[in-house]
Amino acid sequence: MSRPTDFAITREDLKGSDVEPTYAGVLSFMRRKYSRDLEGVDVAVTGVPFDLAVSNRSGARMGPRALRAASSNLAWGTVAHWGFDPFEELAVVDYGDCGFDSSCPSEVPEVIESHIANIIEQGPATLMLGGDHFVTYPALKAYAKKHGPISLIHFDAHYDTWNDSKGTIDHGTMFYHAAKQGIVDPSRSIQIGMRTAIDDTIGFKVLDAHWVHQNGVDAVVEAIRERVGDHPTYLTFDIDCLDPSFAPGTGTPVIGGLSSYQAQRILRGLEGINLVGMDQVEVAPAYDHAEMTALAGASLALDMLCLFARRPR
Repeated sequence: MSRPTDFAITREDLKGSDVEPTYAGVLSFMRRKYSRDLEGVDVAVTGVPFDLAVSNRSGARMGPRALRAASSNLAWGTVAHWGFDPFEELAVVDYGDCGFDSSCPSEVPEVIESHIANIIEQGPATLMLGGDHFVTYPALKAYAKKHGPISLIHFDAHYDTWNDSKGTIDHGTMFYHAAKQGIVDPSRSIQIGMRTAIDDTIGFKVLDAHWVHQNGVDAVVEAIRERVGDHPTYLTFDIDCLDPSFAPGTGTPVIGGLSSYQAQRILRGLEGINLVGMDQVEVAPAYDHAEMTALAGASLALDMLCLFARRPR
């Protein structure tokens, strides 16, 4: 008896979930239909396979592919602990990857910004799959042009706000530029999980990893909610926010991080925030073991879709 497969290309209805063997079929994120047609779409998942801005180990360009593959293990329907299937409520497509010429890195930021802007100007939000964390900067620029200065919820081991007077393409300086240029509003933004040192937080509220471990998930959720309020909010999750024991496959791992359980509990506690866009970045599968980092990233990205489904309407 045959069974349907290859839903990434054969799916007709953008909503709903269908079970497909995890080990077979055309890969897309969560088996959603590959499409550049955005009519009636709520969220477009798109990969940005760029890692020329890394300061340590390269390889995050392979992140989108790994996240799509790992997500095939999650495409079953109702999401545990959320209690609903986000694809019954959201029309989601896999928009494919942003195309750029990696031999011309100075041109890439503008290409990424245009790629994201083209999507959100047609109505959908984006769930972006990186790529190194620099890719969030051009995405934020596109969102700020639509919403004005936005709140940022930033999960990471690193602040990514290093003072940079040269305007370089770097995955450790982009939120410095985003704040200084009025793309994000630091007074309404928050960073979670940091475990490196920096002299100036330039106005971001910081809950470092020690604070998270000492105060617990509920206190983190309360602090995030208080900080962003009902302001339009972008959520970015660098997978190195997780401790390397949960996510070894990343370019700049730092011990002492959050567990995957803590991260999921925090995201699930943010139901109802005014989420307008989101991304999962810095999965570098060459350093992964048994796809555990890719699975963590795909699971957190799925939680973001559930969170988006519960945004204010």
